[in-house]
Amino acid sequence: MLSVTIPSPLGMLAAFEENGAIIRLRWGKGADDSSPLLDAARNQLTDYFAGRLRTFDLPVAPKGSDFERAVWAELAQIPYGRTLTYGDLAARVDGVARAVGGACGANPIPIIIPCHRILAAGGGMGGFSAPGGVETKRLLLELEGIIGPSLPF
Repeated sequence: MLSVTIPSPLGMLAAFEENGAIIRLRWGKGADDSSPLLDAARNQLTDYFAGRLRTFDLPVAPKGSDFERAVWAELAQIPYGRTLTYGDLAARVDGVARAVGGACGANPIPIIIPCHRILAAGGGMGGFSAPGGVETKRLLLELEGIIGPSLPF
């Protein structure tokens, strides 16, 4: 499995490639392998954090249960700068909000598969499984213009 380290405003990220698809994005360092896909992932994430990219165009193959993959497929359809609630997403996958929250927390490719765009009922932040938790989620939502730095949640 190939990987690459990508600097970001949230710290170092590591993208992992297997069989021509991104299978994981995590906080921390990866190897410094090079491939056309890893180079594209690095470039697209760099552009996303610089505000130049709104839609990722990378093949992804997250590993999970059928339900998790259904949730992640729906997450990938949420446009930049938009949000849904856990309940909204649950209705789309014929599930319940708590199970959707579990699938969001298990998302192996955060940011690219935008689980940060899911909020609790009533507009609350909900959780976020990345290092920094809800503060990291807030930073991603600020980057996308969904919230301002002074807006409380």
